[in-house]
Amino acid sequence: MIVAGAGFATVRITPWSAGVVIAALAANWFGDSLDGTLARVRDQQRPRYGFYVDHVLDVAGTSFLVAGLACSGFMNPIIALALLAAYLLVAAESFLATHAVGVFRISCFGFGPTELRIVLAIGAIEMVRTPWVSIASLPPMRLFDVGGLVALAGLALVFVVSAVRNTTALYRAEPLR
Repeated sequence: MIVAGAGFATVRITPWSAGVVIAALAANWFGDSLDGTLARVRDQQRPRYGFYVDHVLDVAGTSFLVAGLACSGFMNPIIALALLAAYLLVAAESFLATHAVGVFRISCFGFGPTELRIVLAIGAIEMVRTPWVSIASLPPMRLFDVGGLVALAGLALVFVVSAVRNTTALYRAEPLR
């Protein structure tokens, strides 16, 4: 994800960096998908260690990725910062729910990390081809600003829905006497 972030940051220098972003996202997906599978196949699972290391790397990697977008000139840094904050809120809620409720959810509404990587890869190509988009009668906006705002709305919805669902489940599991 560090390489993907660097690729985004250098797209304004050379459009070929979009290819670096795509390759880095593919490598990240492969590694992220392989580690748990390999541990299960080898019967060398370490659930708490794996959970912790995987998610520490995800949080750090997402921070580098979004920093690269913020430095790219193709996304407003304020939107990038808000996007990172929203991601961290959802991640924290998910980790708290895993501990308190015992359920870990990584996808919501059929959208998860794999789909996000695909959208980012397509976005990397499109930001080179057509970095500005027009929506209805609004003035043109940067593609990644629009995507960031849509992602912000989605993350806010996921946070609220998940927090309400988990609070309700915990309230029912621990009734007042």
